[in-house]
Amino acid sequence: MASLVSSSFTLPTSKVDQLSSLSEKHYFLHSFLPKKTNQPNSKSSLRVKCAAISNGLFTQTTPEVRRIVPDNSQGLPTVKIVSVVLEAQYQSTLTAAVQTLNSKGRYASFEVVGYLVEELRDESTYQTFCKDLEDANIFIGSLIFVEELALKVKAAVEKERDRLDAVLVFPSMPEVMRLNKLGSFSMSQLGQSKSPFFQLFKKKSSAGFADNMLMLVKYLPSDKAQDARLYILSLQFWLGGSPDNLMNFLKMISGSYVPALKGTTIEYSDPVLFLDSGIWHPLAPLYDDVKEYLNWYGTRRDANEKLKGRNAPVIGLVLQSHIVTGDESHYVAVIMELEARGAKVIPIFPGGLDFSSPVERYFIDPVTKKPFVNSVVSLTGFALVGGPARQDHPRAVEALMKLDVPYIVALPLVFQITEEWLNSTLGLHPIQVALQVALPELDGGMEPIVFAGRDPRTGKSHALHKRVEQLCTRAIKWAELKRKSKTEKKLAITVFSFPPDNGNVGTAAYLNVFDSIFSVLKELKRDGYNVEGLPETSEALIEEVIHDKEAQFSSPNLNIAYKMNVREYQSLTPYATLLEESWGKPPGNLNSDGENLLVYGKVENSMEMSSLEFSPHLATRVIRCGSFSPNLASTHYKKWSLWLRSLTPAKGGK
Repeated sequence: MASLVSSSFTLPTSKVDQLSSLSEKHYFLHSFLPKKTNQPNSKSSLRVKCAAISNGLFTQTTPEVRRIVPDNSQGLPTVKIVSVVLEAQYQSTLTAAVQTLNSKGRYASFEVVGYLVEELRDESTYQTFCKDLEDANIFIGSLIFVEELALKVKAAVEKERDRLDAVLVFPSMPEVMRLNKLGSFSMSQLGQSKSPFFQLFKKKSSAGFADNMLMLVKYLPSDKAQDARLYILSLQFWLGGSPDNLMNFLKMISGSYVPALKGTTIEYSDPVLFLDSGIWHPLAPLYDDVKEYLNWYGTRRDANEKLKGRNAPVIGLVLQSHIVTGDESHYVAVIMELEARGAKVIPIFPGGLDFSSPVERYFIDPVTKKPFVNSVVSLTGFALVGGPARQDHPRAVEALMKLDVPYIVALPLVFQITEEWLNSTLGLHPIQVALQVALPELDGGMEPIVFAGRDPRTGKSHALHKRVEQLCTRAIKWAELKRKSKTEKKLAITVFSFPPDNGNVGTAAYLNVFDSIFSVLKELKRDGYNVEGLPETSEALIEEVIHDKEAQFSSPNLNIAYKMNVREYQSLTPYATLLEESWGKPPGNLNSDGENLLVYGKVENSMEMSSLEFSPHLATRVIRCGSFSPNLASTHYKKWSLWLRSLTPAKGGK
C-alpha cells in the first residue's frame, strides 16, 4: 500500500519502548533522517507530497516541484524551457537563475520545468513531458544514459525538434546527442564512422568533453562555426553550474535563437570556468597541486596537532564536480566527520566522467610512485572511468592497482528522495543498484553504503548522519589496516554449516572447505603473515577447531570460543526486539546452552576460526520473505557478528 510523506517523521510523545512493533520499526528507520526544525511562520506555502510505493521500482517525485510559471504582468515574450537530467543537482541553481531573470523583468519571462530521467518511466509523467514539449522553445538534456529512457526522450523530442528554437544535449547516449540543434549546428552524424564527431568521441582521452568540442570546430564550415562556438559556450556554462552561469546561459541561447527576441540586444557574461580537476575543501581555496594543499593543511589554525601530524591516517575522497552548484553539504559532513575522528582528507574532483586521472594525479606521489593516502572513498557512487556512461573497467583496475589502497564506493540517493528510500521494500532503486553498486564493483569498489539522501523541493543531497559515521568508521579502519605490517594483521575465518544439522560443519554443501582453508593459511604463512599453531594437515585442523568433524551443533564436542550472555547481547543490539518477531527471545534454541549465546570455534593470537549455522528456519524464511526483509537477521547471526566486531583480536580489521 502506498504511503504519502509530506513532512519529516516525528516521534510521538510516548516512549520508544511503549511503541507498537510497526511504529518501532518506523522510528528506527526514520532515525537516519536529518533533523529538521519546525518553521510555522515560514513564508513559503509550497508543500511537497511524494508517494512512496511499496515495490520501490519507480520514483514518485513530481516535476511540478521544478516548474516555474512566471507572472508575466508586463506582457513580455515567454521563453519556455524543458529539461531532462539524470540527477537533481541543477534543480536549485536553475531555479535561482530563472527567478533572478524573472525578477528583473527585462527581455522575456522564463517558464521552466525540469524532469529527472527516471520520472519518465511513469506513463502519466511521460505524457506530461510530451505535452510540455509541444509549446517549449528550448530543450536541455544531460547525462541520459539509461537506454530505454533515452529512447523515450528521443521519441518525444524528435517530434518537436524542427519546431523547437534550440535543442541542447550534453554528454548522453548517441541517440539523444543526435538531437542537438543550434542554428545550423547539429550532431545528426554522430555515430557514423566517417564523421568528425565519431573520430573525436572514439578516442580515449583524459581531456574533457568541452575540449573535444573545441577541437571539433576546425572541421566545420565557417557558417556553422559560430553556432558550434555557442554550443561549446553552452556546455561550459552548464558544467559551471552556478546560478550566474546558468542565468547567462539562458540569456545567450534565448537572445540568439528564440524568434520573439530577434533584434533584441541581450548582454551576457562569459562563463566562469572552474578547474577541470582539483582538490576541494570547504575551508580552503581550490588547489590543483597536492603538495600545496598539504602545505595549507599543515598550517591550519582550526586543526589540532594530532590531525596535522605525520601519524594521522590520510583518506582520499572522490567527489563529483557538481560542487559548483552548491550541492555540497553531504560532502562537507563526511569531511568534517573524518577530521573529527583524527583523519586527514584529500578531497578531489574531476572535470568530466573520468575519475581515474585525478586519482593518479593527486593520490600518488609522482616521484616515489607511492600513494599519499591510506584508503580512498568515492562519494560519487559511479564507476571510476565513465561514470554512468561508457565504463572502462580495465583502465579503472589499472589506476587502482597503481594506487594499491582499499577503495570504498559510497553513494548518495539519486532516483529516490529519502522518504521513498526508507519506505521502499526493495530499498535502493534498481537502476541505481546497477549503475552505482554493480558497476563500481567491477572496478574493485567495495562496501557500498548509502550516505546521503535527497530533498524533493531543492533536489539537493543531505547527509544521513548515522550512515556518515558508519562510512567514516569503515574508511579509517581500512586505512589503519593498510598501514599495518603483515605480522600485525589479524584474520578471522568463518565456516558455515550447510545443509544444517547433518554433521556438515564447514562443508558448504558437502565441499571440502577445510582443505581450502588449510591451503590458504599455508600461503598466508609463506607470504609473511603470522599464522601461529598451524597443524601439519587439514584433518588436524578440523580436529583442533571442532574436535569431531561429524559434529552437529547440539554436540558437546564442538569448541566454544565465546559465551555471550543475554544482557550483553541486548546492550550491544539496540534493535534486538525487532528480531524477536521472527526468532523469539534470546538466547533461543540455536547455538545456545539455554542461558548464553554460543560462538563455536578456536582462537589463536593472530587468527580466529568460528562456525556459523545456516539454520533450516532461516533458509525457509529467506525463500518465503526474500533476503531484504528488515527483521530477517537471526539472533545467533547477530551474536556472531558482534563477537567478531567487538570482542575478538580481529576487531580492527578484515
